Amino acid sequence: MPRLDYRNVSENMVYKSTNALNRKAHLPLNAIQSVARAYTEFKTLSGALNVQRNARSVVGERIRRSAEENDTAAKDAAMADALKIKEEIARLEPTLASVEDHLLSLALAIPNDTHPSSPLGPESAAVTLLTHGPEPIPASPERDHVTIARKFDLLDLESAATVTGSSWYYLLNEAALLELALTNYALSIAIKHGFTPVTTPDVVKSEIASRCGFHPRDNSDPPVSQVYEIHSKSSELILSATSEIPLAGMFANKIFPENTLPLKVVGVGRAFRAEAGARGRDTHGLYRVHQFTKVELFAVTRQGESEKMMEDMKVVQTAILDGLGLPFRVLDMPTEELGASAYRKYDMEAWMPGRGAWGEVSSLSNCTDYQSRRLHIRYKDNSPTSTAPTAFAHTLNGTAAAIPRLIIALLENGAKFDEQGELTGITLPEKLRPFWVGGNERTIVHWE
Repeated sequence: MPRLDYRNVSENMVYKSTNALNRKAHLPLNAIQSVARAYTEFKTLSGALNVQRNARSVVGERIRRSAEENDTAAKDAAMADALKIKEEIARLEPTLASVEDHLLSLALAIPNDTHPSSPLGPESAAVTLLTHGPEPIPASPERDHVTIARKFDLLDLESAATVTGSSWYYLLNEAALLELALTNYALSIAIKHGFTPVTTPDVVKSEIASRCGFHPRDNSDPPVSQVYEIHSKSSELILSATSEIPLAGMFANKIFPENTLPLKVVGVGRAFRAEAGARGRDTHGLYRVHQFTKVELFAVTRQGESEKMMEDMKVVQTAILDGLGLPFRVLDMPTEELGASAYRKYDMEAWMPGRGAWGEVSSLSNCTDYQSRRLHIRYKDNSPTSTAPTAFAHTLNGTAAAIPRLIIALLENGAKFDEQGELTGITLPEKLRPFWVGGNERTIVHWE
């Protein structure tokens, strides 16, 4: 069962309520106050139950002693008291369990706290922290990635629509090789920065996803499913929306020696998004699709070290995008874009001239102890003289490479045209060349 900090909620009701409002969290009316009331009731019932359990131990000793002394009257009196205690415990235990279940269900809906530097408001309130790369080239519909992909037979949306449906795709020829090259390139950068490579399962228990802060349905009206569900006899399974979920699950229900932290892994997996294109937003080509390859960074730290780790992970992401020669910017995301789990979130957006807009290609979230309390990820000082209690770790996750978005940015920025304005090829960054499989018989790709 998740170990949430009910006392913290009860003692900071004004902040928690304001924070939930700033993040547009969909909470029941007076949810924070309800948690405080339920926690008070829980403590009262728990205290009363402990009193009765202690009394049970005392009366048990009375029964034993009176039996040894052959004192029938004392034994009968003790047995009568024991029966009353048993009845009271039988009354209190289910009442306490019910209150605890209610308390947990209320508290699970409360979002994480928010970093004081996070901007307030919707996506438009995001603050640009840094810009990188070359000067953005002018927007141009001739640089649309679907147009480029059709010209060079890199993308088949029609066959995918026949086989699976809209917002699915086949990558062909150099685009398929580009996916492999980008995956291994991003992995290589992460490994150089001390991340351990992992391949993850793409199927996870829905409970694990929920504890990570991913919920089966979004907040639209009516709610739209965000996941693909797999119904099995043993448990309810889903296709993972991001490798963050199975990576977080790797550390669940474990206590780590403090001196082994931080733990850093980079996972390669498929991300499945059932809601992609559900509301007709950004559905053109590869921008918002139901399945894509994703390289994900994940870290577990001590409580006081997650903010530094966030900056360290940003360095890794920046190195990956810098190596690709793309114009991109780093945004400090506002409260309404943080979701349930993020304490602070950075997004990185690359310039996509064919779309005529900046497009998100990676994100980075510090989730503090939000996930670890739900997944029981803890650490402890194991030195012989330590008396420090077990503590909940902090977790962070960040995109190393969301492959289709990077392909869009590379095609649209790298398209080459002749003097007549005809597409002649695609320029790709030299950093990808060591990871390229096969040759370049069609001479479409030019390295720079």
